[in-house]
Amino acid sequence: MVVKSDSLAGLYAGSPEEAYDAAADLSSKLHIVWVNKPYRQVLSVMPRMYDDIWTAAKGMYKMEPAIADDGEVIIYAPHIDEVSYTHGHLLDEVGYHVRDYFLKQWDRFQHYPGGVLAHSTHLRGMGEYDATTRKESPRIKVTLATHIPKERCERLNLGYLNPDEIDLESWAGKTDKEMLLVPKAGEMLYRVRASQV
Repeated sequence: MVVKSDSLAGLYAGSPEEAYDAAADLSSKLHIVWVNKPYRQVLSVMPRMYDDIWTAAKGMYKMEPAIADDGEVIIYAPHIDEVSYTHGHLLDEVGYHVRDYFLKQWDRFQHYPGGVLAHSTHLRGMGEYDATTRKESPRIKVTLATHIPKERCERLNLGYLNPDEIDLESWAGKTDKEMLLVPKAGEMLYRVRASQV
């Protein structure tokens, strides 16, 4: 089955491989927004159904493929004031880092739940970590515009913006300036067309 919003968009039968391939083809047309160029800055406006960063991380990882190197994703969710209601205390310990930050220091992090580390890397995105210099180099910047305090965002290795200072109307229609406003983020995957990369 392929679903779009609340409606059935496609139903496929046959061998599992054939049905899956056909469903994936339709899904790539319905659930992916293809863009011609990567954006430098994206404002992901998270709906209220996302009540912590654990769930609102979709505003980053579904946008990441369409963000330019050294670009930024801003997760705008003034209603959010918690990283994770279930795992917040663990995320306060490990922070948000690129995958290699954990893998190259596995002795230090192996006792943490894999789901917590995976969430951390999904929100932080791609990048590198040099264990010799202890330098982490994320591909893009991730900034929270929530009611999680600035000090906590910094401890978590995330940027901070005061959500009260963001003017959504000024973001509308700035795609020509390499900026994008995504009013209902987290639902669609964004990708740059292969010929444009």
